[in-house]
Amino acid sequence: MKLSVILPLLIMSSLESAIAQNAYVRLGQQALMDGDFRSAVSHLEKACITDSTNANAMWMLGYSYYHSDNYKKSILAYTKVIAVKPADATAYYYRARAKSYLGRDNQASAADKELYLLGAIVDLTKAISINSDMRDNKYYQNRGIAYRDYGMFKLQNTSHFYDKARGINSLKASIADLEKVLADNPSRMDISALIDQSKEKLIQATTGSNTLVKQH
Repeated sequence: MKLSVILPLLIMSSLESAIAQNAYVRLGQQALMDGDFRSAVSHLEKACITDSTNANAMWMLGYSYYHSDNYKKSILAYTKVIAVKPADATAYYYRARAKSYLGRDNQASAADKELYLLGAIVDLTKAISINSDMRDNKYYQNRGIAYRDYGMFKLQNTSHFYDKARGINSLKASIADLEKVLADNPSRMDISALIDQSKEKLIQATTGSNTLVKQH
């Protein structure tokens, strides 16, 4: 077949692919805005198959997976976003949130909990460093909670991953992050309660209390 014939066919094929992808993106975006995350997943999966480099479509897919409670796929989607846009703080934030949920799953193995909880802290720290010129309290709040969860996990003396020093340091870091949030909004009784929880667990750990440290 002559090049003069092949080129128009390739151009038409590319245009059709782009049009199809854009349609899926639009449908997925609308479903996402409507709160229909399962439909959004269906449309955006097709968009990302058509073009796996579309970071915006992949971001929305990760968000839709997250709100459909499909945390493992959400992590994979946001990992792909970060590969294309390594300075996207929101991608690190939602990947951290997904890891936090998996880290609190009672059905998860101790090894998986270690991986997910520590991974959530790392991701939130990265998000905070990217947004170093602005203080976003939701990042500090969620990192404070992640530190608390990780600290309580490390203080479970029945676990192979027991590490008293790291558990204590994590609880201290949790208190520091949450106190940043409370300082900006002293009326946040929910944050005050979280701080009290971390302080209570810290006292138990540092005084050698026999009270079992349980994860919530």
